[in-house]
Amino acid sequence: MPYKRKQFDVLSSRLEEKRRFIQVLAGPRQSGKTTLAQQFAAASEIPVHVISADDPEAHGRTWLQQQWEVGRGQARDAGKQGSVLVIDEVQKLPAWSETVKRLWDEDSASHVPLKVLILGSAPLLIHQGLSESLAGRFEIVRSTHWSFAEMRDAFGWSLDQYIYFGGYPGSAGLISDENRWKRYILDSMVETTLSRDILQLQRIDKPALLRQLFNIGCSYSGQILSYTKIVGQLQDAGNTTTLAHYLELLGAAGIMVGLHKYAGQKVRQRGSSPKFQTLNNAFVTCQSELTFQQARKDHSYWGRLAESAVGAHLVNESHSESAGIFYWREGQKEVDYVVKRGRSLSAIEVKSGIEEGLLSGLDEFSKKFRPKRVLLVGSGGIALDQFLGSGIGKWIE
Repeated sequence: MPYKRKQFDVLSSRLEEKRRFIQVLAGPRQSGKTTLAQQFAAASEIPVHVISADDPEAHGRTWLQQQWEVGRGQARDAGKQGSVLVIDEVQKLPAWSETVKRLWDEDSASHVPLKVLILGSAPLLIHQGLSESLAGRFEIVRSTHWSFAEMRDAFGWSLDQYIYFGGYPGSAGLISDENRWKRYILDSMVETTLSRDILQLQRIDKPALLRQLFNIGCSYSGQILSYTKIVGQLQDAGNTTTLAHYLELLGAAGIMVGLHKYAGQKVRQRGSSPKFQTLNNAFVTCQSELTFQQARKDHSYWGRLAESAVGAHLVNESHSESAGIFYWREGQKEVDYVVKRGRSLSAIEVKSGIEEGLLSGLDEFSKKFRPKRVLLVGSGGIALDQFLGSGIGKWIE
């Protein structure tokens, strides 16, 4: 039986209830959005009409309206339960958001019980269309990078395999040939995301700078680096405002974020040096000269990979938990990750080995901010497989 992610139940529940909002399945490339939609269509007891803008006949508004009429016919025939129109790769249709808004509003006025699910492989463009035309008319179901629990359950991966190869289901069958796996991640995932999802959709004055920033971010994933130090490592110099903007674009594309320092004041958070955090360890290791076995024997490198995997897990899970992820540092004292949900704080330290002064950062942070939970993940604390193998809600409640 094909593996079903937890988003399947959320999506099914929303699409089977009374028509309320357009449902948007949003997330980075190759995270399983189309598969989720197909699984829903196969399992649903209500009529589902699936279309894709990749269809050779899909040329614009007229085609979309024709397909929408098919969905309307199914909805009228189905009665109160209505039907669902699934539009895949919607970002490839010109002026898609304006057309969807007009047709959706027509159905609302006419009480046509046609429910709509849209998905696409360009997060930035999808977000732009939603914010410009569909405000107040949609809900988002987030399709994140795959977790350790999902890769373990779907493909039988070990913790070490997940820490090194990350969470791309499409690449799972390639890991026995590491060179092939690295080329796949670089060519099909990294390059496609940078060149098509960012560079073609946003005005980027220095595309080489964006690529260099991404490469540096991968090299320092899980580490704090001031913008001054970042500039010093760039061949194509840029100011800190440009770098901060490019880092936000990488985050919007679902591949890398810059975590802010927790300070209890949003102004200070925004002005902090970023802690680079890739959202999938595959981005880190596909550019590494170390093989899986070599990386496993390099304790320092493996420790950084483990910390990066924890950070990626926290950020990917944060949306479903309505949580913010930060770091904290004062002088030589540091807390790897701070999770803020509502008024509740959790401080998390990641350790791959016993080190002197292990809890000094946690102790100081606890005195200043009184977190609800103080967690040690790794050696001497919560086992990595336990932490990565469950949702973060279990640990921060």
